[in-house]
Amino acid sequence: MDEVKRLLEGFADRAAEGLPEADLDADVTRGRRALRRIKRRRRVTGVLCVAAASALVLAIGNQVKWWGNGNEVAGGPPEQETAAASASPSTAPPSAPSSATTMSMFGASVVELVANKEAWSSFNCTLAPKGWSPETPMTATRVVLSQPEMRTADSAAKVVLQAAPQARSLTQVRVTDASGKTFHIGTLEGRLTGQVKLADQWLLVELPTGTVEWPDDVLRRFLASCTVN
Repeated sequence: MDEVKRLLEGFADRAAEGLPEADLDADVTRGRRALRRIKRRRRVTGVLCVAAASALVLAIGNQVKWWGNGNEVAGGPPEQETAAASASPSTAPPSAPSSATTMSMFGASVVELVANKEAWSSFNCTLAPKGWSPETPMTATRVVLSQPEMRTADSAAKVVLQAAPQARSLTQVRVTDASGKTFHIGTLEGRLTGQVKLADQWLLVELPTGTVEWPDDVLRRFLASCTVN
């Protein structure tokens, strides 16, 4: 401001004749007022610029947030949700089949063991599969059980009881001890087979090929009810 005053004083010294003398103090006051107005205008302009920029940032941020909450295709989360939704039907674990469904698939139920009061040659079993009876002729070491509707000579569809001095070699063997006896259940030439050691020989029972009607516990009960004379 001192430089402005000196400039005004210099102009006043060179003022033309006939003109009123310059009022330096009034000019300085007006200059100061003008300078304050310029500074105030600049501050207001700066504040308005900052406010406008902040409002723009907030508007853009809110718009992006609004887009992110929608179901638009763009954006990471919607794609992940779409992928999960499309994968869920194929990855859902299948429900386990019920026992009734399993039985209907095989078309048979578990064999029922009933009381047996007759001996089959040298084989004496107190239990017998219901609906099965021995075929003739019977021998001292072999008896074949079949159902009345069977009209085949293939023993693979029948129950075969054999007595032998030695045990047979079974695969996939399950061994169980019960009532002082050791039961071996496994596979022999593709047939479910059980055998148990009696006094001086082995009793071997071969079941029909592909049977599902003879669970292990039923086969063990049948073996345990038999003796060989």
